[in-house]
Amino acid sequence: MEKLANVDSIIFDLDGTLWDATKLVYLSWNQALEEYARRQGHKSEGITMDQIKSVMGLQIPEIGRKLFSNISEEDQFRIMNRGGEIEFEKIRTHGGMLYPHVEKTLEALAQSHKLFIVSNCQDGYIESFFFAHQLEKYFIDYENPGRTGLSKGENIKLIMERNHLQNPVYVGDTRGDAKAAQVAEIPFIFARYGFGSVESYAAVMDRFDQLLDIFS
Repeated sequence: MEKLANVDSIIFDLDGTLWDATKLVYLSWNQALEEYARRQGHKSEGITMDQIKSVMGLQIPEIGRKLFSNISEEDQFRIMNRGGEIEFEKIRTHGGMLYPHVEKTLEALAQSHKLFIVSNCQDGYIESFFFAHQLEKYFIDYENPGRTGLSKGENIKLIMERNHLQNPVYVGDTRGDAKAAQVAEIPFIFARYGFGSVESYAAVMDRFDQLLDIFS
């Protein structure tokens, strides 16, 4: 297994890296779509789980354009915003599916590394994740485009600058994550168990706890 030396901080993606919340996202966005269709006086065709998985990791406006291309951008925003509201409540109540050994691994990593999250999500999503699983204690800072309006790569750089990081890495599961790490000019670790496929990376893991071997 590839090993990375002199890493002082680890920045994580969320969906497909720390957890899988696609079931709750699926239920929430379909409920929002049904509410929209009802107001328009027609029946919702709904969106599938495969469609949800295909847009994981994208920013909200791009997700709206891909999933709801037949309606106006204004209505896309309304549906995604309402879906987010429903989603946050479901997540805070039920939580998502943490990948195996996530908390144990984070606890161990936090003894020697500074930990952060950068995700392409709405403002409030990471906070709901923390609330549901009580993992906030392991992370120093986090960022998302819902709060900054920036790309994932720019948000990674913002975290780096704000926390004076010297040798960070980014851990994620999609090509977009790999590109974001490239924009930030830091190594990328590929979570191969997630939602995407990546060709170029500094290290790869098939289980979350393999990070302990990568940084040993």
